[in-house]
Amino acid sequence: MVSEVKYEPQTTKDLLREMKDISEMMVDLAYSALLFNNEDIAEEVLKLEDKMDELLHKIRISCILAGRRVDEAQELSGILKIASAAENISNAAGDIAKLTLKGYKLPKEIVRTIIFESEETLTKVRVDPSSPFAGKTLGELNLATETGMTVIAIRRGFDWIFSPDKHTKILKGDVLFARGLEEGLPVFFELATGKKCKARETEIEISLDDLDRSLDIIVDMKNLMELAIGLAYSSVLFYNEDIALEVKFIEEQIDEMRFNLHYWVLEAAKHSQSYEDMKPLMALLELAHSSEVISDSAFEIAEIVLKKLQLHPILSYAIRESDEVITKVKVEKGSQLDGKTLGEQKVETETGMFIMAVRRKDRWIYNPTAETRVFGGDLLIARGTRTGEELLIKMCSRLEDTN
Repeated sequence: MVSEVKYEPQTTKDLLREMKDISEMMVDLAYSALLFNNEDIAEEVLKLEDKMDELLHKIRISCILAGRRVDEAQELSGILKIASAAENISNAAGDIAKLTLKGYKLPKEIVRTIIFESEETLTKVRVDPSSPFAGKTLGELNLATETGMTVIAIRRGFDWIFSPDKHTKILKGDVLFARGLEEGLPVFFELATGKKCKARETEIEISLDDLDRSLDIIVDMKNLMELAIGLAYSSVLFYNEDIALEVKFIEEQIDEMRFNLHYWVLEAAKHSQSYEDMKPLMALLELAHSSEVISDSAFEIAEIVLKKLQLHPILSYAIRESDEVITKVKVEKGSQLDGKTLGEQKVETETGMFIMAVRRKDRWIYNPTAETRVFGGDLLIARGTRTGEELLIKMCSRLEDTN
């Protein structure tokens, strides 16, 4: 039975910020539920999906009450467009979570491929009694900047803590679910467990070449989908048409990938002997569909810029005040980063900021790798924590300016 949604006064900015944060968190939790075959996390995703429906209802009322003139209504239309896109992202995350609840357990080979070949990895660790994590709050540990990993959920016995914040204390025996950069995983794992992180397997054996190709496409779709979300909000925050056009290009790429995936999954299905054999293939198709929905929603956000819609100032405030900030930092000549690759300076691990794009004069480099070299005058578009933003600014500033 659907419960009645009661309207309570809340600022449009806070509603929009909450919708952005929840929708992005839902994508992380949905993938965690599927990859770790965890029904508790999947159930939480569905609860958050209901919460998003409620927030969308409230933000619609808020905008109706706020729009008194045509120009105000035009500005508020952009807010409603972003809110609607955020809800579509949450619905797609809910569809991914439902795979777990329906028993679509992915084989270990598929799980390892998705985790290890994604731009950002997902992991699950148990906190050892001797761990420096035990007894400390997430704010005190500052894991995003110290390890490049962010805790998205905690299991404590039979209880769960979702959306942990800086005040959340970690206890011995807690099971932490975290996402972040693969190069930061060994440090995070060792600090939490007291053990060395096992080296990733270089070769993952999958019996079917066609399934192997399908997995490659899924990994690429996941990486591009996550990039599209970050770039979409960046395009609105900086009102940048170049970034918005890149989101459009990514959306078209993902559409093409989905068609290719369908072909290879059908090829792989020829080798399936039973319904159970088909389940992983069906899950891959659902993942592809959800990724496409999310990329379409990201483009809806970027389309605000491409259509040159007027933007209400609260949009920028809402994005800047979200849990994960988006920032634009200029690399100064003579800085620590000038002339170095992102990998040499371990930018993402040292700061916890994910570099989404680099602008060099009139040229853009999207989704840069560890081998990408940056120079004075380059502009970095990154997402991460506020503390990480400060570290990135320091790394990009002239050395004498940081003394």
